[in-house]
Amino acid sequence: MHIIENNTKTYSLKQSQVKKQWIVINAENLVLGRLASIISIKLRGKDKPTFTPHIDCGDNVIIINAKKIYLSGNKKTENKKYFWHTGFPGGIKHLTAKQILSSKYPNRILLKAVQRMLPKNKLAGQQIKNLKIYNDDIHPHNAQNPKNINIQKLNNKNSKRD
Repeated sequence: MHIIENNTKTYSLKQSQVKKQWIVINAENLVLGRLASIISIKLRGKDKPTFTPHIDCGDNVIIINAKKIYLSGNKKTENKKYFWHTGFPGGIKHLTAKQILSSKYPNRILLKAVQRMLPKNKLAGQQIKNLKIYNDDIHPHNAQNPKNINIQKLNNKNSKRD
């Protein structure tokens, strides 16, 4: 008869032990949904071995070239619609992705995709503040020495295929 001792303990990170990194991702020709899921994992910190669900242990993520994002499959920029309701009877409104990408705030498509992949709680509000989205390739966070991540090399499906 063998007696097995299990001395594994659950590791719970404290807020003072969190070490955040700065990450830069170039969104040019990247697929929207795949990019949003990678960003949400980085913001939550689920890619780290010290992940703790109730602590903001994710990294700070900087997205550049957000207006050059790619929608794949049947979600072409003319077909993909974003709906909202004004609160009045008959007040449903919509814009296409093409209209949003050509507007003043094309980064809202990526922001909404990431927000909807985060949990619906107060912690997600703190984590979404760690996301910085810029429409061009210029960002003011060079002092933080951000690390570049090439999403295209992770999987060839992450980018636009011609």
